[in-house]
Amino acid sequence: MTDPLFFARFDAAVGPGDLVTVTGEEAHHAVSVKRIVPGETVLLANGDGVGVRAEVISAERRELAARVLDVIPAATPSIGWGVVQALAKGDRSELAVQMATELGAREILAWQAARSIVRWQGERGDKALDKWRATAREAAKQSRRFLVPDVVAVSTADVADAIAAVDVALVLHEDAPQHIADIDLPEEGTGLVIVGPEGGIAPEELDRFVEAGAVPVAISDGVLRTSTAAAVALGQLDVLARRP
Repeated sequence: MTDPLFFARFDAAVGPGDLVTVTGEEAHHAVSVKRIVPGETVLLANGDGVGVRAEVISAERRELAARVLDVIPAATPSIGWGVVQALAKGDRSELAVQMATELGAREILAWQAARSIVRWQGERGDKALDKWRATAREAAKQSRRFLVPDVVAVSTADVADAIAAVDVALVLHEDAPQHIADIDLPEEGTGLVIVGPEGGIAPEELDRFVEAGAVPVAISDGVLRTSTAAAVALGQLDVLARRP
């Protein structure tokens, strides 16, 4: 079974023999919940893509210290995919964030779309964004990923700017004339998957994204929920990237 993963603060220059300390709630979870004890090995990550395997040398309630055994090379996909996820009602947004993180999204942009039922405003919006970030962090731990995706709130204008800044951008749309498998993808670079809300992407939003350089694609012969669409697309893109 894979060693459990915990997050700690350390830089990319970490190496064998170095001491890494886990503190606060993360240490409490490791010691009091996971019952980690000295002599066990754990995975530690800094959230920026650097991970190590380490042997625990002390385990206190609010502090766990471990000595690095080896540094684990970070996964380097040919295309680093980000996700634009429209706000959704209930727990669907958190499910979308969780699944996108598990599938390796490098960033998640929380998009206030024209047809989003949920509106993020003031303190409520701040709390919702914090919840997305916490969900991404926990999903990274569960899936043993060393990178916690950046999660930021964006407008439609921000999404258009993000499209222009990547090498390939795909808008998931049930009426798209092309399937995702038929798209010519670059061999490497950065990409963006754009998912609309329950009511769908408004025509003016779709036009703006296409003008910015995005390509509408279908990923199913049905209409998927906003909570699952990004995960399906990322899974398909991973398979496509592995084709000879």
